[in-house]
Amino acid sequence: MTRVLFIASAKPQFGVFADSVRKFRAQGAQTFLAGTFHMESNAEALAATELDGTHQLPRSLTFRSAAVRRKASRSPLGMRVWLQSKGDGWLRQEARRADILVALDPGAVYTVWRLAQHYRIEEAHFGIAPALKAVGRLKGKGATGVQRGVLPPLDVVKRDVKRSVDGLPAAVMRRATARPVMRSAVGARMWRTAVTAPGVPAKVRIATSRYVAEGMQWAGRTSGAALALAAAAAKIPDQELKAQLLDEAVMKELGRGINPRDLGKAVSAQLTQADARFAVGDHAKAAAALDRALFLAFHRVLHIDQLSSPLAKNAEGFVAPLYRSAAVQALSRPQGRKSAAAAAPTDRPLRLLVTTSANANFLSNILDRYRDHPDVELRFLDLATQKALKRIAWAGRLVLQDRLSGGTSDYQEEVERLMRPYLDWADTVFVDWAVGPAAMLTTIDPGTARIVVRLHSYEAFTRWPHMTDFSRIDDLVYVAPHVRDLVESLVPQLRGDQAPRTHLLDNAMDLSGFVRPKPADARFNLGLVGISQVAKDPMWAVDVLNRVRQHDERYRLLLVGGDMNAKTSRATHDYLRQFRRELKPLVESGAVLKLGPTDDVPSALTDIGVILSSSVREGCHVGLMEGAASGAVPVSRDWPFYAGKPNSARTLYPEGWVVGSAEEAAQRILKATATEESWREAGKLASEHALSAWDWPVVAKQFDELFLGER
Repeated sequence: MTRVLFIASAKPQFGVFADSVRKFRAQGAQTFLAGTFHMESNAEALAATELDGTHQLPRSLTFRSAAVRRKASRSPLGMRVWLQSKGDGWLRQEARRADILVALDPGAVYTVWRLAQHYRIEEAHFGIAPALKAVGRLKGKGATGVQRGVLPPLDVVKRDVKRSVDGLPAAVMRRATARPVMRSAVGARMWRTAVTAPGVPAKVRIATSRYVAEGMQWAGRTSGAALALAAAAAKIPDQELKAQLLDEAVMKELGRGINPRDLGKAVSAQLTQADARFAVGDHAKAAAALDRALFLAFHRVLHIDQLSSPLAKNAEGFVAPLYRSAAVQALSRPQGRKSAAAAAPTDRPLRLLVTTSANANFLSNILDRYRDHPDVELRFLDLATQKALKRIAWAGRLVLQDRLSGGTSDYQEEVERLMRPYLDWADTVFVDWAVGPAAMLTTIDPGTARIVVRLHSYEAFTRWPHMTDFSRIDDLVYVAPHVRDLVESLVPQLRGDQAPRTHLLDNAMDLSGFVRPKPADARFNLGLVGISQVAKDPMWAVDVLNRVRQHDERYRLLLVGGDMNAKTSRATHDYLRQFRRELKPLVESGAVLKLGPTDDVPSALTDIGVILSSSVREGCHVGLMEGAASGAVPVSRDWPFYAGKPNSARTLYPEGWVVGSAEEAAQRILKATATEESWREAGKLASEHALSAWDWPVVAKQFDELFLGER
């Protein structure tokens, strides 16, 4: 039979308590009560509860030492109850025999903790409801003996929360939520109960939940920390405070590389704040809340630093809650151009302004071509090289505030002052990357200049497309159909009447320089160019290597490029640690060679006979295309973010290049490299396709058509 020991520091509501005792007895439990309240004066009410036993605990410390009394006078209520009760023989005996310990009020929680710690009782609870559930659990397990667990020590608990927060040093509260306590499942559960207890003032609840979250974080219970904060938030009526706590909860998990369980609630709370502020014309605070909502929704841990993303599963469904917000609807309302872009001049060269911010990786061939083109006068503007321009290019919150205000703003005037001279000069502005600079530029009317923006792939997983007014962009260039499909499913404005014209243009790559002779032993060298992001998933390449080496140990993997930056995020750190662990024995045996970063990729590719694309997502994988041009046999993973969709790696590359699994990749490699002749023939066909489809002389004509038309 299950034995339940209740402990109370204050007189319970006997009517309610009696009903509860009957529920315990109905489940076959024996019930006992020990209390520090005056039991004799409540004898009749106690008798009506039909308890199996009651006991009066010491009600004071009269006969204890002066030192103990001084300690008690400085201690919260829970500690005082324990100091009074801990030497009581009846309490010790019944606690030793109990299956379940129950604190009936906050003042009894610490005593329950100490007893559970000493007698290793797993089912220690605060309140009737969780205790009743515990009886059901034990009954379901057929338990007849005492359930023993491990409960670490605790110094100050629950009802002392208010006093601890208001009157005790933070160090005391931190000891109450220390690492050993929070490592215990019982400890974590009881503290979560404490932060949701009824009647606790909001200030106290918030402070307590933060201490609890801190303790759980120290104990390695990151999701528990987030749960405590979110649970407290659910009990707070003030929407601003609720949003703050939910934000903290989500950031706890994001900081550890975990997809937050309450992300939707946190984003919704910020949107609620944004809508409320927007409704009363407080555009600054509305922008701040909206900025935070977008930051959380498009945090890089969710979409960039992991092997999957909510956008890969259901992009339109993910952003739907955002676009139900009044503030987001105002943000995405097209402002349009005052007049259409002027036609390209026929009596002078086209004035082309090419601009980016610190990332000109894909511009060198474009700049070289139009720098010397007779029909083009070129200017290049790197916004990151000028402090004032860099500041306005990435001022996301100011962009939001400007868009929400619906009129002029100090930020808009600053953009006008700094960018208007460039817009007045240019016939066409080509903005590479649809990020901050594109959003900034669309806060002002472009005048007569034609605005062309190129969107690669990365941008789709950020907030920037949602902050850009595409009605002020004339042409939007995508690097691949699957990227276009994703972005248009994410951004409603791109499906509207004022959406820009769209184009599909491959990246500008000078592939002819990659065509070089390969030595015969390159046939057994797999290569991966670029391993600096989690999305490249080089562990998939290692899996492929291990599979082919089961057939022939001459196969090796050559890794070209710098490592991931472990400081980018905890998710990146965790992936890199696992990758290095798998790589270590392979590097030591010579099966993997890390070539590191290089400015001479064509030379590195001469020793690579099979080029891999192991990524979970790509726009168009330049490294694979360059490898194919070099004569390496291309083997591309069917990028999981896009696999099975109308457009994917399978529609971007020729049939046979794309594989659905590491095993399929291994089989393609073994077949293509079975002989030197078969390997060289497969590489020759790949090189011919790459040069005919993606080499710069071919793609340059597409850019000429984009910029110059039929001229």
